[in-house]
Amino acid sequence: MSDSELLDKISKVAGDRAKVMDLVLAHFDADTGTIHVLGPDGLLHLEAWAGGIPEPLLDVIRTIPVGKGIAGLAVQRREPVNLCNLQTDQSGDARPAARATGVQGSICVPMIAGATAVGALGIATRRERDFTGDEAKLLQQVGRVLVS
Repeated sequence: MSDSELLDKISKVAGDRAKVMDLVLAHFDADTGTIHVLGPDGLLHLEAWAGGIPEPLLDVIRTIPVGKGIAGLAVQRREPVNLCNLQTDQSGDARPAARATGVQGSICVPMIAGATAVGALGIATRRERDFTGDEAKLLQQVGRVLVS
C-alpha cells in the first residue's frame, strides 16, 4: 500500500485505535506499537497498543512523564526518537523496563496538533532496525491524522 493510501485508510478509521495500530504495524513491518496521549495532569497516558506487550510492562507504560523514555522524549523534543537496537542502546533514551519487551528497532514520534505536542506514536520490531527519515516523516503524518 502506498503512503497516501495508508494515510487515507487511517483517516477513515482514526476513531478505532486498534484498527489504526493494525494498519501502522502492517505498513511499517513492525511487531508492536503504542499510542500515548498527553493528559491534563501533564503525563502521557497509554491510549492504545498492539503486538503482545506483556501485562507487567503495560503497567509500567500506562503513564509516562514527558521527558522520560522514548515516548516522553519524543514529546519533549518534538522530534522522533529512533533506536536501532533498544536492547544495546547506550544513549539513555530508553527506560530500563523497555528492554523487557524484547524489541530492538524502535521509533517514537510526537503527535502534533497545531504547534503543540499532544501525544506520542511508537512502533518497534523484534530485530535491529534503523527507521529512515522518510518513515519517520510518514509516522508523524499518521500522528497528525490521529489528532486532527
